[in-house]
Amino acid sequence: MPIIDLNSDVGESFGNWEMGDDAAVFESVSSANVACGFHAGDPSVIAQTCRDAVAAGVTIGAHVGYRDLAGFGRRFLDCSPTELADDVLYQLGALQALAQHAGADIQYVKPHGALYNTIVHHEHHAQAVIDAIRAFNKELPVLLLPGAIALDKAADAGMHGVSEAFADRNYNPDGTLVSRREPNAVIHDADQVTANMIRLATEGTIIAIDGSEIPMNAESICVHGDTPGAVAMARAVRAGLEEAGVSIQSFV
Repeated sequence: MPIIDLNSDVGESFGNWEMGDDAAVFESVSSANVACGFHAGDPSVIAQTCRDAVAAGVTIGAHVGYRDLAGFGRRFLDCSPTELADDVLYQLGALQALAQHAGADIQYVKPHGALYNTIVHHEHHAQAVIDAIRAFNKELPVLLLPGAIALDKAADAGMHGVSEAFADRNYNPDGTLVSRREPNAVIHDADQVTANMIRLATEGTIIAIDGSEIPMNAESICVHGDTPGAVAMARAVRAGLEEAGVSIQSFV
Protein backbone atom coordinates (compact mmCIF):
# COMPACT_ATOMS: atom_id res chain seq x y z
CA MET A 1 0.00 0.00 0.00
CA PRO A 2 1.44 3.41 -0.94
CA ILE A 3 2.01 5.75 2.01
CA ILE A 4 2.16 9.54 1.91
CA ASP A 5 2.09 12.42 4.36
CA LEU A 6 -0.38 15.32 4.15
CA ASN A 7 0.89 18.60 5.60
CA SER A 8 -0.63 22.05 5.95
CA ASP A 9 0.53 25.54 6.96
CA VAL A 10 -1.13 26.51 10.23
CA GLY A 11 -0.84 28.92 13.15
CA GLU A 12 -0.82 31.90 10.78
CA SER A 13 -3.45 34.05 12.50
CA PHE A 14 -2.15 37.17 14.26
CA GLY A 15 -3.94 39.02 17.06
CA ASN A 16 -7.50 39.73 15.90
CA TRP A 17 -6.64 38.82 12.30
CA GLU A 18 -7.65 35.25 11.48
CA MET A 19 -6.12 33.04 8.81
CA GLY A 20 -7.64 29.66 8.01
CA ASP A 21 -9.49 27.11 10.13
CA ASP A 22 -6.65 25.09 11.62
CA ALA A 23 -8.79 22.87 13.85
CA ALA A 24 -10.83 21.72 10.84
CA VAL A 25 -7.72 21.18 8.70
CA PHE A 26 -6.27 18.95 11.44
CA GLU A 27 -9.04 16.46 10.72
CA SER A 28 -7.45 15.71 7.32
CA VAL A 29 -3.67 16.13 7.64
CA SER A 30 -0.94 14.16 9.36
CA SER A 31 1.63 16.97 9.75
CA ALA A 32 1.31 20.64 10.73
CA ASN A 33 3.72 23.34 9.56
CA VAL A 34 3.33 25.76 12.48
CA ALA A 35 4.24 29.41 11.90
CA CYS A 36 6.99 30.63 14.21
CA GLY A 37 6.14 34.33 14.49
CA PHE A 38 8.34 35.84 11.80
CA HIS A 39 6.03 35.62 8.78
CA ALA A 40 2.82 35.02 10.76
CA GLY A 41 1.51 33.87 14.13
CA ASP A 42 1.82 35.34 17.60
CA PRO A 43 2.73 33.49 20.82
CA SER A 44 -0.86 32.81 21.86
CA VAL A 45 -1.89 31.66 18.38
CA ILE A 46 1.16 29.42 18.10
CA ALA A 47 0.60 27.93 21.57
CA GLN A 48 -3.05 27.16 20.82
CA THR A 49 -2.11 25.66 17.45
CA CYS A 50 0.34 23.33 19.19
CA ARG A 51 -2.30 22.27 21.70
CA ASP A 52 -4.80 21.61 18.90
CA ALA A 53 -2.22 19.61 16.93
CA VAL A 54 -1.41 17.45 19.96
CA ALA A 55 -5.11 16.83 20.60
CA ALA A 56 -5.61 15.80 16.97
CA GLY A 57 -2.54 13.53 16.92
CA VAL A 58 -0.87 15.63 14.22
CA THR A 59 2.93 15.90 13.97
CA ILE A 60 4.32 19.40 14.63
CA GLY A 61 6.85 20.92 12.25
CA ALA A 62 8.46 24.38 12.31
CA HIS A 63 7.40 26.70 9.48
CA VAL A 64 10.34 29.10 9.54
CA GLY A 65 10.48 32.14 7.28
CA TYR A 66 12.07 35.47 6.52
CA ARG A 67 11.42 38.17 9.15
CA ASP A 68 8.62 39.73 7.14
CA LEU A 69 5.25 40.05 8.90
CA ALA A 70 4.08 42.83 6.58
CA GLY A 71 4.72 40.74 3.49
CA PHE A 72 3.59 37.43 5.01
CA GLY A 73 7.07 36.07 4.35
CA ARG A 74 6.54 36.11 0.60
CA ARG A 75 9.28 38.67 -0.16
CA PHE A 76 12.96 37.85 -0.56
CA LEU A 77 15.11 39.52 2.09
CA ASP A 78 18.73 40.15 1.15
CA CYS A 79 20.07 39.43 4.63
CA SER A 80 23.47 37.97 5.41
CA PRO A 81 23.77 34.21 5.89
CA THR A 82 24.69 34.78 9.54
CA GLU A 83 21.59 36.90 10.17
CA LEU A 84 19.37 34.39 8.40
CA ALA A 85 20.82 31.47 10.37
CA ASP A 86 20.25 33.37 13.62
CA ASP A 87 16.66 34.16 12.60
CA VAL A 88 15.91 30.51 11.78
CA LEU A 89 17.48 29.28 15.01
CA TYR A 90 15.47 31.86 16.99
CA GLN A 91 12.22 30.66 15.42
CA LEU A 92 13.02 27.03 16.15
CA GLY A 93 13.71 27.80 19.79
CA ALA A 94 10.47 29.77 20.19
CA LEU A 95 8.29 27.07 18.65
CA GLN A 96 10.02 24.29 20.59
CA ALA A 97 9.26 26.04 23.88
CA LEU A 98 5.56 26.40 23.02
CA ALA A 99 5.32 22.89 21.58
CA GLN A 100 6.89 21.36 24.67
CA HIS A 101 4.44 23.25 26.88
CA ALA A 102 1.68 21.57 24.83
CA GLY A 103 3.27 18.15 25.34
CA ALA A 104 5.12 17.72 22.05
CA ASP A 105 8.38 18.50 20.25
CA ILE A 106 9.27 19.86 16.83
CA GLN A 107 9.60 16.82 14.55
CA TYR A 108 10.68 18.47 11.27
CA VAL A 109 11.28 21.85 9.60
CA LYS A 110 9.67 23.36 6.51
CA PRO A 111 10.76 26.81 5.30
CA HIS A 112 7.95 29.17 4.34
CA GLY A 113 7.13 31.24 1.28
CA ALA A 114 9.96 33.23 -0.22
CA LEU A 115 12.54 31.46 1.92
CA TYR A 116 11.31 28.06 0.70
CA ASN A 117 11.55 29.15 -2.94
CA THR A 118 14.83 31.04 -2.50
CA ILE A 119 16.74 28.06 -1.14
CA VAL A 120 15.86 26.07 -4.22
CA HIS A 121 18.63 28.02 -5.98
CA HIS A 122 20.31 30.46 -3.52
CA GLU A 123 23.38 28.65 -2.22
CA HIS A 124 24.23 30.96 0.69
CA HIS A 125 20.71 31.17 2.10
CA ALA A 126 20.28 27.43 1.64
CA GLN A 127 23.44 26.81 3.64
CA ALA A 128 22.33 29.25 6.34
CA VAL A 129 19.01 27.46 6.81
CA ILE A 130 20.67 24.04 7.00
CA ASP A 131 23.32 25.35 9.40
CA ALA A 132 20.64 26.72 11.73
CA ILE A 133 18.63 23.51 11.74
CA ARG A 134 21.76 21.44 12.33
CA ALA A 135 22.72 23.70 15.24
CA PHE A 136 19.28 23.17 16.78
CA ASN A 137 18.88 19.44 16.10
CA LYS A 138 20.61 17.70 13.21
CA GLU A 139 18.14 14.80 13.46
CA LEU A 140 15.23 16.93 12.23
CA PRO A 141 14.10 16.20 8.66
CA VAL A 142 13.78 19.20 6.33
CA LEU A 143 10.78 19.44 4.00
CA LEU A 144 11.80 20.97 0.65
CA LEU A 145 10.97 21.26 -3.04
CA PRO A 146 12.45 18.44 -5.18
CA GLY A 147 15.68 19.57 -6.82
CA ALA A 148 16.40 22.29 -4.25
CA ILE A 149 20.02 23.14 -3.49
CA ALA A 150 19.00 22.96 0.17
CA LEU A 151 18.34 19.23 -0.26
CA ASP A 152 21.96 18.78 -1.35
CA LYS A 153 23.15 20.90 1.58
CA ALA A 154 21.11 18.78 3.97
CA ALA A 155 22.61 15.58 2.55
CA ASP A 156 26.13 17.01 2.83
CA ALA A 157 25.43 17.77 6.49
CA GLY A 158 24.23 14.23 7.14
CA MET A 159 20.64 15.39 7.54
CA HIS A 160 17.45 13.95 6.06
CA GLY A 161 15.84 15.98 3.30
CA VAL A 162 12.20 15.20 2.44
CA SER A 163 10.71 16.14 -0.94
CA GLU A 164 7.16 17.44 -1.10
CA ALA A 165 4.53 18.29 -3.67
CA PHE A 166 1.83 20.97 -3.53
CA ALA A 167 -1.72 19.78 -4.05
CA ASP A 168 -3.28 23.07 -5.12
CA ARG A 169 -0.38 24.69 -6.98
CA ASN A 170 0.45 24.58 -10.66
CA TYR A 171 3.94 23.51 -11.74
CA ASN A 172 6.20 24.73 -14.51
CA PRO A 173 7.62 22.07 -16.86
CA ASP A 174 10.97 22.25 -15.01
CA GLY A 175 9.30 21.19 -11.74
CA THR A 176 9.29 24.64 -10.11
CA LEU A 177 6.09 26.22 -8.81
CA VAL A 178 4.24 28.75 -10.95
CA SER A 179 4.79 32.13 -9.29
CA ARG A 180 1.97 33.42 -7.09
CA ARG A 181 2.19 36.62 -9.13
CA GLU A 182 0.62 34.65 -11.99
CA PRO A 183 -3.20 34.29 -12.09
CA ASN A 184 -3.02 30.52 -12.60
CA ALA A 185 -0.63 29.76 -9.73
CA VAL A 186 -3.33 28.11 -7.59
CA ILE A 187 -5.70 25.30 -8.64
CA HIS A 188 -9.19 25.71 -7.17
CA ASP A 189 -10.89 22.63 -8.67
CA ALA A 190 -10.98 19.96 -5.93
CA ASP A 191 -11.53 17.13 -8.42
CA GLN A 192 -8.48 18.19 -10.46
CA VAL A 193 -6.35 18.56 -7.35
CA THR A 194 -7.40 15.15 -6.04
CA ALA A 195 -6.74 13.41 -9.36
CA ASN A 196 -3.29 15.03 -9.54
CA MET A 197 -2.39 13.85 -6.04
CA ILE A 198 -3.61 10.30 -6.66
CA ARG A 199 -1.38 10.21 -9.74
CA LEU A 200 1.54 11.54 -7.68
CA ALA A 201 1.09 9.01 -4.85
CA THR A 202 0.52 5.99 -7.07
CA GLU A 203 2.59 6.76 -10.20
CA GLY A 204 5.19 9.30 -9.05
CA THR A 205 4.29 11.91 -11.66
CA ILE A 206 2.47 15.24 -11.81
CA ILE A 207 1.00 17.21 -14.71
CA ALA A 208 2.67 20.58 -15.43
CA ILE A 209 0.82 23.69 -16.54
CA ASP A 210 1.62 22.97 -20.20
CA GLY A 211 0.19 19.46 -19.96
CA SER A 212 3.53 17.68 -19.81
CA GLU A 213 4.17 14.93 -17.25
CA ILE A 214 6.86 15.53 -14.63
CA PRO A 215 8.46 12.71 -12.59
CA MET A 216 8.19 13.63 -8.91
CA ASN A 217 9.20 11.48 -5.97
CA ALA A 218 7.49 13.17 -3.02
CA GLU A 219 7.04 11.84 0.51
CA SER A 220 4.62 14.58 1.53
CA ILE A 221 1.81 16.63 -0.02
CA CYS A 222 1.02 20.17 1.11
CA VAL A 223 -2.65 21.14 1.22
CA HIS A 224 -2.74 24.85 1.99
CA GLY A 225 -4.88 25.95 4.91
CA ASP A 226 -5.17 29.63 3.92
CA THR A 227 -6.83 29.43 0.50
CA PRO A 228 -10.59 29.69 -0.15
CA GLY A 229 -12.23 26.29 0.40
CA ALA A 230 -9.07 24.93 2.03
CA VAL A 231 -10.88 22.68 4.52
CA ALA A 232 -13.06 21.09 1.83
CA MET A 233 -10.01 20.71 -0.42
CA ALA A 234 -8.04 18.92 2.29
CA ARG A 235 -10.95 16.58 2.98
CA ALA A 236 -11.36 15.82 -0.73
CA VAL A 237 -7.66 15.06 -1.21
CA ARG A 238 -7.51 12.76 1.81
CA ALA A 239 -10.71 10.94 0.84
CA GLY A 240 -9.53 10.51 -2.75
CA LEU A 241 -6.15 9.16 -1.71
CA GLU A 242 -7.65 6.70 0.76
CA GLU A 243 -10.19 5.51 -1.80
CA ALA A 244 -7.26 4.90 -4.17
CA GLY A 245 -5.59 2.70 -1.54
CA VAL A 246 -3.06 5.26 -0.28
CA SER A 247 -2.38 5.37 3.47
CA ILE A 248 -1.98 8.82 5.09
CA GLN A 249 0.86 8.86 7.61
CA SER A 250 3.41 11.39 8.79
CA PHE A 251 6.85 10.91 7.21
CA VAL A 252 8.47 11.28 10.64
